[in-house]
Amino acid sequence: MIGAGYVGLVTGACLADLGHTVLCVDRDSEKIEALSAGRVPIYEEGLEAVVGKNLESGDLRFTTDIQEAVSKSMFVFITVDTPPDEIGRADMTHVEEVARSIACSINDYKVIINKSTVPIGSTKMVDTIIEESMEEHLEYDVVSNPEFLREGTAVADFLNPSRIVIGSDSQKAVRLLTELYRGLDAPLLVTDPVSAEMIKYASNAFLATKVTYINAIANLCEAIGADVREVAIGMGYDERIGFEFLKPGPGFGGSCFPKDCAALLAISRDHGYDFDLLDGVLKVNQEQHERTAARVDRMAGGLKGKKVGVLGLSFKANTDDVRDSPAIKVARMLLERGAEVIAFDPRAMENGRRELPGAGFAENAYEVARGADILVLLTEWDEFKWLDYERVRGLMASPRVMDARNCLDPVVLRKLGFTYEGIGR
Repeated sequence: MIGAGYVGLVTGACLADLGHTVLCVDRDSEKIEALSAGRVPIYEEGLEAVVGKNLESGDLRFTTDIQEAVSKSMFVFITVDTPPDEIGRADMTHVEEVARSIACSINDYKVIINKSTVPIGSTKMVDTIIEESMEEHLEYDVVSNPEFLREGTAVADFLNPSRIVIGSDSQKAVRLLTELYRGLDAPLLVTDPVSAEMIKYASNAFLATKVTYINAIANLCEAIGADVREVAIGMGYDERIGFEFLKPGPGFGGSCFPKDCAALLAISRDHGYDFDLLDGVLKVNQEQHERTAARVDRMAGGLKGKKVGVLGLSFKANTDDVRDSPAIKVARMLLERGAEVIAFDPRAMENGRRELPGAGFAENAYEVARGADILVLLTEWDEFKWLDYERVRGLMASPRVMDARNCLDPVVLRKLGFTYEGIGR
């Protein structure tokens, strides 16, 4: 497993839990030292226990030696970062470096697997790099095997996948990779590498579109006096639509949707197709961040000099990930409008401090409320739903709540004396 980041660590630990022997490689020696001691650098429910269990059994090891890892393995997963460049294309520098390192370490047949989200044609690109970099030609196959892990439920998603996608022109590689995943009960789709690469982008772009669509419907509900929660329930019962991703909020974020939508848009432009629908999804999502900040401004009667309590910094609950977090983006906009921002998140405080240097940070949700002119709920953590809001009201300078995740009961809060607004309600 080359790359011990989010995808590599979860995949490696879970493959070890299936009974395989796994070597995770990363160039960051401090990270490898911490992981070897069982210290997991990211918060993901159940991951620390899986890592600890398989470290103890010896089925999972961590190293900085890529040559050792490749030479001792039949399957070599590439799970390094592919960050977006300035125009949204995936930066393949790390993948290219890893491909060259693999070429120098092949000693017998290997199945080399692109696991990270990579542009269309990356399987062929990795194949070409390895072939051109090998001193002696040895047999290998390069396969596309996209991941579909959701942060917060990644371990459960790996062990109970919705589907396993294998993109390869080699029957031998498909047979071996199918054996690797034996024990997982999921539909297996075998296709060509290009289609497998496209499946990941198409899936994430569609889900991002669904989030943006329900946000637009929520904005329309406000204009006409409807309740978006009731509308979403009515839509969700249609099996063609379903209930997933029909929860309005401050916009989508995280490490996948924004990056993958931008990358797919860049791929479309490179191939001469104007993907106006996806371009609109990204623009409307940005407008949703701005719309949320503007609503807080209006509710507070202007933000200059006002104290705003922010509940939540991670892009979603049950993770400490703040990459492209709508909560962070909205908090920045509040700071830019002159507000004094005090924030709290159950897991993302350290990461949040790095992203919001102008903000203050509290030890808990009640300290966020102390002296606040308005409280803004930006991440749907369960603990925010069950706060003692009578106590919260007593701590605030002015009892106003902007619930950007529709987590709270407006009737209850209004009875307690709050001015309450949600999204599309």
